[in-house]
Amino acid sequence: MPDLRFRVLGRLGVERDRQPVALGPIQQQVVLGILLLHGGRPLGVPQIIDAVWGDAAPASAVNLVQRHVSGLRRALEPRRAARAAESRLHWTGTGYRLAVEDAEVDLAAFDAEVRRARSQRETGDRGGAAARLAAALGLWRGPLCDGLGGPFLDAERDRLAGRRLTVVRERIELDLSLAPDAAALVEELCRLCDEHPLHEPLYELLMRALLRSGRRSEALDVFQLARRRLRGDLGVEPAATLQQLHREALGGSRAEPGIPAAARRIGVPAQLPRALPDFVERVEPGTQLDRALAEEGAVVALVGTAGVGKSTLAVAWAHRVRDRFPDGQLHVNLHGFDPSTPATDPGRVIRGFLEALAVPAERIGADVEGQAALYRSTVAGRRILILLDNALDAEQVRPLLPGAPGCLVLITSRNELLSLVAIDGARPVRLDLMNPDEARHLIARRLGRRRVDAEPDAVTEIIAGCARLPLALSVVTARAAAYPQFSLSATAGELRRVHGRLDLLDAGDTATNVRAVFACSYRGLSPSAARLFRLLGLQCGPELPTAAMTGLVDGPVRPQLAELARAHLIAERVPGRYVLHDLLRAYAAELAVATEPADERRAAIRAVLDHHRYAAYVADRALNPFRDDPIDPPPAPAVPVDPPVDHRAAMAWFAAEEPVLLTALRQAADEGLYTHAWQLAWALTQFLNREGHWHDAVAAQEVALTAARRLGDARAEAVVRGCLAYAYIRLRRFDEARAQLHRALPLFERCNEPIGMGHVHRALTWVADCEGRYRDAFPHIHEALRHFRAAGHRTGEARALNALGWFHSRLGEHREALVHCAAALSLMRAHDDRYDQADVLDSLGRAHHELGHHAEAASCYAEAVELYEEFADHFCEGQALVALGEAHAAAGAGGEAVRAWTRAVDVFEALGLPDADDVRHLIKSAPWLSGG
Repeated sequence: MPDLRFRVLGRLGVERDRQPVALGPIQQQVVLGILLLHGGRPLGVPQIIDAVWGDAAPASAVNLVQRHVSGLRRALEPRRAARAAESRLHWTGTGYRLAVEDAEVDLAAFDAEVRRARSQRETGDRGGAAARLAAALGLWRGPLCDGLGGPFLDAERDRLAGRRLTVVRERIELDLSLAPDAAALVEELCRLCDEHPLHEPLYELLMRALLRSGRRSEALDVFQLARRRLRGDLGVEPAATLQQLHREALGGSRAEPGIPAAARRIGVPAQLPRALPDFVERVEPGTQLDRALAEEGAVVALVGTAGVGKSTLAVAWAHRVRDRFPDGQLHVNLHGFDPSTPATDPGRVIRGFLEALAVPAERIGADVEGQAALYRSTVAGRRILILLDNALDAEQVRPLLPGAPGCLVLITSRNELLSLVAIDGARPVRLDLMNPDEARHLIARRLGRRRVDAEPDAVTEIIAGCARLPLALSVVTARAAAYPQFSLSATAGELRRVHGRLDLLDAGDTATNVRAVFACSYRGLSPSAARLFRLLGLQCGPELPTAAMTGLVDGPVRPQLAELARAHLIAERVPGRYVLHDLLRAYAAELAVATEPADERRAAIRAVLDHHRYAAYVADRALNPFRDDPIDPPPAPAVPVDPPVDHRAAMAWFAAEEPVLLTALRQAADEGLYTHAWQLAWALTQFLNREGHWHDAVAAQEVALTAARRLGDARAEAVVRGCLAYAYIRLRRFDEARAQLHRALPLFERCNEPIGMGHVHRALTWVADCEGRYRDAFPHIHEALRHFRAAGHRTGEARALNALGWFHSRLGEHREALVHCAAALSLMRAHDDRYDQADVLDSLGRAHHELGHHAEAASCYAEAVELYEEFADHFCEGQALVALGEAHAAAGAGGEAVRAWTRAVDVFEALGLPDADDVRHLIKSAPWLSGG
């Protein structure tokens, strides 16, 4: 494997064996930057499209992503590019993954140095920590991926700039604590304050450096500068710590260490709970919370599913920004989802807040409305942070909102609080599951980096077993910390063994029992939504479209889905598509087994699979209505399925549904619904072949073959073996393809299926063609013709005639080839079979080309290209473009040849196929074409 080094801190760069790598077009570099910044996590094509273009994605975005991935494979590992599965950049089944080690990426090296520096600081080695932070900052050569743009990179550039600034501050703080004379830091801090004019901690550091150097008047000037900027741009006064430094500069007393100055004044509450010392930063939601600081009177609703870490994040963030609220911090747990405590009455909360604000008891009357008015009057004009944790609904928190700007209200809830967003202008911030890096960091903080680094695979399995849910990870790591003599592999194995993966996730009380935490949300559901939740636990797959769930309920399903989404028991990641994380799915399945009769559970699974089978069948018919149909149309589900308007819409539908359908196929086989299994595989065949997903096609057909054999359906088995052979041929596994076809033939004979036998013989001619055994193909061609004619299958007869012409051309009998192919084309046009005409035109083009009829050949190929493109058969389109280029080259039209070959390269790159390199070599080996 070549030695690769990646740089993102500055201009994007890669070195292979210490030599710079040409990374190709700008957009291709953007894709590389996105993959690197995801740290080896798989990224689906829709995620990459959103990261590169956002809302401005072009219609060809999918093809462009595939082309850029192919280009990056060639750039990074040219010797492996033809073997995509072996490349560092490969498809995992859920997305593209760029496999990198931390030591290979400068950003990972930066993070590692910072972690080591902080560990040294915690042990008292401030000098070593300062040196490490300086070394980490030395890795930055400029802004992240400087010169590249896009929604994701732009956001990451801002976020990482903030992270870098934090490290700069930490280094300066250490230098200040170490240097007897801070004058050397003043110039750097002046520059930083100008670059970040609203960043108060920098002014604080500058004032401290000036005071340390005896420059009191300059320190006072810095405070006035900070005050002017903050008041002018944000309309706020400097934070309490900056004001305390100002008093020191004026000659006032020094603040008591560790206690905010505001907290020592009467009527200034400091109610925040203790923040976790091993809190793991959640970057994106934290950034959204930071933005709320600039809004006067902001109300923020931090929402997410049970156990996702809302309270932990809210408390940690509140501690970080509390100095921005010199009039104090109020906190209450509203017990909205507490199994042992009723939801807290808002009136009781108001009375508690008034007492914390030192309002005399005699002023607090018994009237609730009067208390609320007094509360609003008391907080008016103050800057107070109000944290309302674990809210049940908007009605519970609405009375606690201040009436005038100045305060910031942060609410956490498992419910969406949409009423609060719509009526009160709350800013919603969604907290999702941890990403793998955050989850790994949490485990490392709890168990130590050495233990985590010693068993990386076990840690990965634990993260997956806990579905990246912070509560579950905390419970499992608490157990691991309590038993350090046990390996993490043993913990991962225990997670695999326990039923439903929930039994192990219990630390001894309801607050740390994952099942109990989920139950609090579940108990608040209406009966119909609760039943839908239970039935969803029975369904496999990464996500479910709304239409697939309609058969699970009586009447419309959207109201129940909306209720589940509001309770964060499901998530609508894309409009109309819903997901449950694995632990919620396990919990829902437990409830279904305990509550629903076995026949109703099976009916629910079947209802969803019925939808998938029918929708896939309809979409497949839109791809090619002339495809021979070996199955009767499956029964339509109760809710109509809108068929795609054309084959392009059908391809788009399959692209979105492919992961769902492949999972549904496997579930159907596991549940013994074998007809569903093999018919789903059959419906996927055309799409997988056109997209070049032949490995997926083989996997699907192998599952289908087992299902067909268990079903005891000879016809189904024969059809599946034919489909499997097709995929084997594409993968050049000819012996296996031939074996499948020879086993399919007697099955079709037993079923008296002449059309099936005709297709098998035609496929055997294809194997013979690939192996160069042209004369061996003729007996199979004549058998195919005989079977198709006996069945009156005119389009099948036309395809066999085309094969006859093709093999005559292969043997140099080009004029005879023209006769048979012309007859095939006439038959197809008479029956309006547009899709298969492309294959015949390709054969005619080859015969004309060999006869020296270059203009006729180019015309046939050009028409074939148009048809392949029209029907989105991209692999055949690329092959026809190569042949078109050859015809143009033979005619001396070099420019036209290069244009056709360049288009072929684009097509093969978009499919991620090595054929692109062959065509590229073809272009380079014909420099004389430039004059054409």
